[in-house]
Amino acid sequence: MNETKKPDISGTVLLRLDFNSEDDWRLRAAVPTIKFLLKRAAKIIIVSHKGRPHGFDAKLSLKRNASQLQKILSRKIVFVPHFRFGEIKQQIKVAPPKTVFVLENLRFLPGEEKNDAGLAKKLASLADFYVNDAFAVCHRANASVAAITKFLPSYAGLELQKEIKFLSGVMKKPKHPLVFVLGGAKAADKLGVIEYFRNKADHFLLGGAAANTTLFLRGVDIGKSLIDRDPVDLKKLRKTLNYRNMILPIDFKYHHKAAWDIGPKTIKNFVAKVKDARTIIWSGPVGFFEKRGFAAGNLAVARAIANNRQAFSVVGGGETVAFLKQRKLDKKFSFISTGGGAMLDFLAGKKLPGIEALKK
Repeated sequence: MNETKKPDISGTVLLRLDFNSEDDWRLRAAVPTIKFLLKRAAKIIIVSHKGRPHGFDAKLSLKRNASQLQKILSRKIVFVPHFRFGEIKQQIKVAPPKTVFVLENLRFLPGEEKNDAGLAKKLASLADFYVNDAFAVCHRANASVAAITKFLPSYAGLELQKEIKFLSGVMKKPKHPLVFVLGGAKAADKLGVIEYFRNKADHFLLGGAAANTTLFLRGVDIGKSLIDRDPVDLKKLRKTLNYRNMILPIDFKYHHKAAWDIGPKTIKNFVAKVKDARTIIWSGPVGFFEKRGFAAGNLAVARAIANNRQAFSVVGGGETVAFLKQRKLDKKFSFISTGGGAMLDFLAGKKLPGIEALKK
C-alpha cells in the first residue's frame, strides 16, 4: 500500500491479517494499516486464520480476536460466524460507511490451504481491492494470500512493507560482525538460512534441536535430547558440519538425560559473540524456557542483545517473541518480525508466494 502510487482505495477492502498467535501481538502489528484504511476505504473486511483445524473448531474461532480488535480500536467490530457469501455480501452492502467486519477462521474451509481459486473468487466478490498485511503467512500459498490477487487490485500493507524493507536490508548490507542465534525445536527449518549466509555470517550460534542434531551428526552423545530424525533432513544437515562459523554448545543443563538449556560456559561464549556483533538475527529459543529453571540461556542471550546498542537486532518466531514480551525485553530490539517460518524462508532467499503474488 504505497501512497506514492496513489491507488484507488476508496472502496471496500479485503484485508488479510494474521491472528495466529497466543496473544494479540500480531494483531497489534497491523493496527497502523487498519487505521490507514479506516481514513480512506469505505468498509473493511478482515480475513485471517488460526491453528490447523479440520473443519469447524470452536476453540479456533476468530470471535475472540474480533473482540480483542474491538477493544484495541475502541470501535464496534462486526463478527461474521459463517461463510454464506450471498448473505455476507448483502450484510456488507447495507452496513454504514467505515464498518469493520471480521470473518470466521478461513481454515475452516478446505479451499484455503489448497489455494483454491473458487474460494478466492468468492472472497474477492466481497470487496473492491485487497491488502495483505500478514507477513507470517506469506510463505503459504493459500487462497486468501496468493490466489486472491488474481481477482482484485492488490497491495502490501504497512507492516508487510516494513518486513520486506528491514529483512531485505539485513540480507543486502548487514553490518559486521553478523551473528545469527538459531534455536527452537526444528533443526531443518534453519538450514536454508545457514546455507544462504554461510559465506556472509560471522557466527551461527546454535541452540535447541539445531545444536543437538548437529552434535549428534558429529558423533557426540547427546542422550535423550530433542533431535531432528528425518533421514532427508539429516542428509542435508550433514553438509553444514564443517562450516567454520558454526558455534555449538560446549555444555548443557540436563533434565532426565536430555539437554534442556545451554550451560554456563556456552552462555558465556554466546554472550561474548553477541556483545561484539553489529547485526544480530535471532530465531528460536536456545532452551526449554517454558520449564522453570531452564530459561537461563535464553535470558542471557536476550539481555546481551538488548544491551548491545551498537547492533541492529531482528527477532522472529512466536516462542522467541513471547519470551521477550514476558521479560519485557521486546522493546529493546530494533525490529520484531511477525514471521516465524516466513522470516526464515525470506532470509534463506526463497520466493514467498504471498509476496510474489503481489508483484504480479
